[in-house]
Amino acid sequence: MALPKLDRKAYEEQMRAEFERALREVAEAVDSAPQGRVIRDSEEKARDALDRFRQVAYEKAIQMKVNAAEAAFPPSAQRHDGKEETA
Repeated sequence: MALPKLDRKAYEEQMRAEFERALREVAEAVDSAPQGRVIRDSEEKARDALDRFRQVAYEKAIQMKVNAAEAAFPPSAQRHDGKEETA
């Protein structure tokens, strides 16, 4: 049985705030750099903001996939000693 797909709409909704934060950080890095040093003084800050977004986006997608799989395949009715539970 194949693993369920993650809910892309829910993923996009959950990531929207993170995406907007990354864009704000890039814009702030560019705007706050001194004249004549825009690239030199903003590139690393912008790259760091986008790297954080990339990491959060990937981790969120993996976690949502795990959650979907766990929901699709509930744990078996076994006790911690390996014996099946009886009703």
